Amino acid sequence: MQRKCLEPWIDQNARILIVGTMPSEKSLNEQTYYANPRNKFWEYITNILNDGNKLCSIEEKKSFLKKCQIGLWDSLAFCEREGNSDSKIKAEIFNDFTPFETIKYVIFNGKKAAKYSFKYNALFLSKRNCFKLPSTSSANTSLSDKDKFEKWKETFLEILKNEND
Repeated sequence: MQRKCLEPWIDQNARILIVGTMPSEKSLNEQTYYANPRNKFWEYITNILNDGNKLCSIEEKKSFLKKCQIGLWDSLAFCEREGNSDSKIKAEIFNDFTPFETIKYVIFNGKKAAKYSFKYNALFLSKRNCFKLPSTSSANTSLSDKDKFEKWKETFLEILKNEND
């Protein structure tokens, strides 16, 4: 089945770009990033950057990310995929990251997001600080939720330290 990614949630002040591969069916249907409640993305972000205060509406999420100078997008613009598994992606067409010159840090939400991003945006990425993090998807069982969260937290603390130095 043909999939088209969501529009990027990014503005001209973003310093951090978090890159997924392709949104889940639920996210595409709801037109919002990380809509599946089993995906830990929003839980991790709010626990790291918002003292655990939940972000409920799309507007709250967008506003919070903007305040934190974070953008969200995906490595792929289009692909064919049955279900939600990134391992089933075929016939991909990439997103071009080059318009986002203010980005200093790129965080990949999973191995496939990094793989496709480096395949198609290598020059852009070579000029940024890149971090490959474990996918926040519930399908990623290679690490416990606690271990995944710690890796995300460690990365954000490193970025925040660099930004404040």
